[in-house]
Amino acid sequence: MQSLSVHGEYIENQIGNTPLVGFRRITAHLPQNIGVYAKAEWTNPGGSVKDRAAYNIIRQGELDGKLTHGKIILDSTSGNTGIAYAMIGASKGYRVKLFLPQNASPERTAILRAYGVDIVFTDPLEGSDGAIRAVRELAAAEPDKYFYADQYNNPANWQAHYKTTGVEIWKQTEGAVTHFVAGL
Repeated sequence: MQSLSVHGEYIENQIGNTPLVGFRRITAHLPQNIGVYAKAEWTNPGGSVKDRAAYNIIRQGELDGKLTHGKIILDSTSGNTGIAYAMIGASKGYRVKLFLPQNASPERTAILRAYGVDIVFTDPLEGSDGAIRAVRELAAAEPDKYFYADQYNNPANWQAHYKTTGVEIWKQTEGAVTHFVAGL
């Protein structure tokens, strides 16, 4: 079962199609035919670009038959992807279990708990690598119980941007893209 948002749309239907914002002031010294833009990914329902990847990972898992309603979404995270899994999982009726380093911010932890996520904290000195190792062990031990989303190695992660973000930018600029910069 999916949850309707305040606007009567399913949460998943509100992911993407984010505005392209122009930077006029900081580019005022450039020739008129040069524009610099940013995708306003904070307008996604989970507040970040990670909503796209998490949704595509979950959707692809469903399409492949790897994620069914008896399985728990499982992954390691340090924040925004986990929040996106939690939001989408709650909307679609999936339980979510996430491994986080113990030093994850209290704000992120509170958001995950609000969505009902089962949180497993790992050694903060091992950082994200420790959380990844721990989640891989659990996924290997109980593969029938979990859908291991594996955000760091799942091609559905980057494909979300190939299928949506890139297409949106191309349409929004009417094909006038000459350069693209992204943070990792």
